[in-house]
Amino acid sequence: MTVDLFAGIPVGDRERALDWYGRLFGSEPAFVPDDVEVVWELAEHRYVHTELKPDHAGHARVTVFVDDLDGRVAATRARGLEPTSRETYGNGVRKVTYRDPDGNEIGFGGAPVDAESPAS
Repeated sequence: MTVDLFAGIPVGDRERALDWYGRLFGSEPAFVPDDVEVVWELAEHRYVHTELKPDHAGHARVTVFVDDLDGRVAATRARGLEPTSRETYGNGVRKVTYRDPDGNEIGFGGAPVDAESPAS
């Protein structure tokens, strides 16, 4: 089964979102189809796009599971963004959440720390 993703996040200011999400994802957009949408490719066939929709901005909740959560957080910190929250669930899975200027929540999840360590 092939899975493609095109997740949308409504924002109130296109230019502000372009800057903020560029820092969050650590890249320039994959493409800008028009004057209201900006698209980032997180992995092959897996995209997140912002769309200028001021009346809907601030209500998105997206979580992306990554293979190196600590590395992602460190790289994002170097680009000037800090998580607004950090969680560790009962099974050890970790999650950090960022809030964009509109209040949208973008989370990154990672495997338990022990699962990331090489086997002894």
